[in-house]
Amino acid sequence: MHSGSVAKASAEPLTQAFREIFDENAAMVWRALRHFGVGEREVEDAVQELFLVVHRKLAEGTEPEHRRAWLYGIAWRVAAAHRRKARLREIPTSEVEPEPDSSRDPARLLEQQKRLVRLDQALSSLPDEQRAVFVLYELEELTMREIAQSLSCSINTAFSRLYAARRKVIDTLGLTVPEEVWTR
Repeated sequence: MHSGSVAKASAEPLTQAFREIFDENAAMVWRALRHFGVGEREVEDAVQELFLVVHRKLAEGTEPEHRRAWLYGIAWRVAAAHRRKARLREIPTSEVEPEPDSSRDPARLLEQQKRLVRLDQALSSLPDEQRAVFVLYELEELTMREIAQSLSCSINTAFSRLYAARRKVIDTLGLTVPEEVWTR
């Protein structure tokens, strides 16, 4: 067996592992990057960057026990880099563009779009660390343990950021919320 066959044989498990991670998580990664503030125009590039990191880490022998938390952590770092680049170029990172759909009621679509714009504005007003915890917990439904692992912080810090983010989002949206929401 010559060296080309050895290299090919050792690359096959890597390719298979990467393909599995990509197939199972591409949609979630795209959604997470958008929630983390990557603009619609940049999200495709950010997804590619994230999966380049994943491939490199797999090639180095890194495959964490909690894949989803690992991917969210990478997504958070990639999104942060994109937000920094966007600020330097002064490009808005959170534009909500309406998706025309003639099969639904236009008034309902307009109201839904307005709510999405308000939520996006509320999320954009949060400090990055609070935004990450809020998105991962409230929208992506990760556990606090997974969030703390993804963001490399303590569980208590993650909870503190979540509560602060909730209060800011609720205040920004002008909502009144029952007290039990704060203890969930």
